[in-house]
Amino acid sequence: MSVLLETSVGDIVIDLLVDQAPKCCENFLKLCKIKYYNFSPVYGVQKNFSFQTGDPIGPGSKDSDGGSSIWGLLDGSASKTFTPEFHPRLKHVERGTVSMATAPGSRDPDERLAGSQFIITLGDGLEYLDGQAAVFGKVVEGFDALEKINSAFVDDTGRPLKDVRIRHTVILEDPYDDPAGLLEPPGSPVPSAAQLATVRIADDEEIDENADQEAVEKLRREREARAQALTLEMVGDLPFAEVKPPENVLFVCKLNPVTQDDDLELIFSRFGKILSCEVIRDKRTGDSLQYAFIEFEEQKDCEQAYFKMQGVLIDDHRIHVDFSQSVSKLSETWRTSTNSKRSQQGGGFGGIAGLEKKRQYRAADSIRDHDRSGRYNYVFDREEQRRRQERDEEQKYRHRSRSYSPERDARNRGDRRSPDRYGKDGASEKNWRRYRDDRDRDRRR
Repeated sequence: MSVLLETSVGDIVIDLLVDQAPKCCENFLKLCKIKYYNFSPVYGVQKNFSFQTGDPIGPGSKDSDGGSSIWGLLDGSASKTFTPEFHPRLKHVERGTVSMATAPGSRDPDERLAGSQFIITLGDGLEYLDGQAAVFGKVVEGFDALEKINSAFVDDTGRPLKDVRIRHTVILEDPYDDPAGLLEPPGSPVPSAAQLATVRIADDEEIDENADQEAVEKLRREREARAQALTLEMVGDLPFAEVKPPENVLFVCKLNPVTQDDDLELIFSRFGKILSCEVIRDKRTGDSLQYAFIEFEEQKDCEQAYFKMQGVLIDDHRIHVDFSQSVSKLSETWRTSTNSKRSQQGGGFGGIAGLEKKRQYRAADSIRDHDRSGRYNYVFDREEQRRRQERDEEQKYRHRSRSYSPERDARNRGDRRSPDRYGKDGASEKNWRRYRDDRDRDRRR
């Protein structure tokens, strides 16, 4: 039983181990049959270790759900994952071992669940994957394609800079009956909009080496900027990757250090109403950094100032003006608005329900957790500490009453609170409470 994967770097033939992993093989075969893997990207490439694929859209997209098993596609989201087989004799010992990627179950952390994503190893002796990925096949042809993936240029997440994708899947032999409801498409489906949106450099795109170097460099910079913008969007530094700087803000530089905000606003106000004028200064010293941002109410006023103020002499300095390329103010406004909405919704730390800000290991504002040796002790609840202290004092008191004469001890200390006042043995709970109350009262005095 075999499957042919037609990829953008060559064909890969996989033999399936149906006797040792029947459920994994059935899931893989039926997903190939309905062309579920078509246009799936290769990602998670680790040189001489492994690569991962099987998510039709790719893990870097917000539209991705991580992929689904064939039963999840037919029966609903409740069957999105399944429990794969881990045969004790199937190990990741050879290059080209194919296994289902798994994740711990939400109910039982010892249970591993699989969906559609699978792993192909790029090295030998990778016992680390045993128990983490469920082996169900091995590559028998197409090691040249594996080598191309192994040597591909990748980003920090392991995704190739030039797309590597599964173009088509061909089932060479299928021993399983089709489950109810499975429909095989008549041809290869067209990539969805979500899949096309993840393309960086298309797998069939070739850059002409004889082309104008300036044009090639411009294209490279545009793609790099787009990739960086997507990264900033994912980490929350930009509201969205296609954000553009405002067209009513003017950037002014080469200012004289003595030029003040009010002076600059007065000079530029002749072109129209100014909403804000700010000379950027060093946070520590307050010295001018010799550039400023001027925000006009109308875009036409900003354009007029751009054409009229280029090279104008201000405080013995010829200034340079340009349209602003900064989106920091937009990002700050977006973040403030987002945090405000979250806080209005209630919740815990940061306005998000389920999050709680609390000290974990030690209370930095209390010296009680720090002993003289400079080491930190365990931190307990204050009420628990109080109860422990009372129990210790009670044990000490009872031990003293049995070990030596309370009257002699009190006489030596000049203590008028002889335990004998509260009972002969001083060990009853009632007497102990009276003794403790008198002691605390005398301490307060």
